[in-house]
Amino acid sequence: MEKKNQINPASPGMSDEVAFVACAGSAAGKKRFAKSGCSSCSEAVASGFERGECRSGCVGVGSCISVCKQNALRIEEGKLVVDRELCNGCGDCAADEVCPQGLIRMIPRKATNFIPCSSTEEEEEVVRKTCGYGCIACSECVRACPKGAVSIVENHAVIDYSKCAGCEACTIKCRKKIIVDTLHDLTKIKEKVAFVRCSGGKKAQEKYKSMGIQSCEEAARQDAKALGLCTTGCLGQGSCTAVCRYDAISIVDGTAYVDPDKCVGCRDCTFACPKGLITIVPYQGMKQVPCSSTADYEDKRKVCDSACVACEDCKANCPNGAIYMEERHAVIDPELCENCNMCQYVCMYNVIREQSVPEYIYLQREALENEALDNRETGKGGNR
Repeated sequence: MEKKNQINPASPGMSDEVAFVACAGSAAGKKRFAKSGCSSCSEAVASGFERGECRSGCVGVGSCISVCKQNALRIEEGKLVVDRELCNGCGDCAADEVCPQGLIRMIPRKATNFIPCSSTEEEEEVVRKTCGYGCIACSECVRACPKGAVSIVENHAVIDYSKCAGCEACTIKCRKKIIVDTLHDLTKIKEKVAFVRCSGGKKAQEKYKSMGIQSCEEAARQDAKALGLCTTGCLGQGSCTAVCRYDAISIVDGTAYVDPDKCVGCRDCTFACPKGLITIVPYQGMKQVPCSSTADYEDKRKVCDSACVACEDCKANCPNGAIYMEERHAVIDPELCENCNMCQYVCMYNVIREQSVPEYIYLQREALENEALDNRETGKGGNR
């Protein structure tokens, strides 16, 4: 099992605790507040927030930085960062009068899992639009934790480190993939990844570019049929790439493409796509149909060379009955697909794609599952 960035034990003279900032975003108006002339974070918070800013996040004026005698705090790329090697756990920065947002907390130095969010927002869509790192309070981490160490407090998840065993359960189950795990590689232990149900957006991208359109939202407002374009296909303007925190999505040949090795399944791109083309699928060896066209055969062939024509050959020849037709295009059920090549073999237009998963992924998953099982059986507590 791969391990990285493990935390060293506290050095002599240091507390067993270290400061942790429960905010990883940069959408709370940090730059605006920093330039506003406010002398403290309390003054900045009192001045109010603008629409679209996180009202629970770090304002970045730096009251905590000024009280830190160890120089362990700094603003880096709009985010407050704690240097764990310099922090001695004194707790000065965590005082209420220093951080009016209550974002700095003292946690065990040996902790390995972290939830860097304090958002109190109730609406998931608002959280996603406001901050890529925002907790949506879906409670998946709460249900997954074998020790009952995670709970939802004021619409965001919080870890009780007296119970946390440092396993990967909350990290894997987190829908938003915001939980920081210093023991496990998030890109390798994920269960699901994003998939774009289109492979023929080149024509649309070129057309919208010639019209001076630069966003998927603007492109989606155009009459695609009148422009001779697919009405359900990728718009190619990259709204999904803009929200991806893992650089897992790129525009390839006019169409959004997800790199499954980088994707962690956070779902931000699914909310960013105005056409609803991006879906979440299991990260396993299986086949996929990158098409969601609802047009009839002749109309499809006029606007796209890689569209599923709903001939049903793949459905008729699938030995497991894993393929069905939905609104004039094929869909593969990942629960039934055994990743054989029959559907690809019979597809006359070579539409069906294969999602391959490296062998080490299966091996690591098995190791992690065994580790979690051992923790449950032996009742191990505390952080590693």
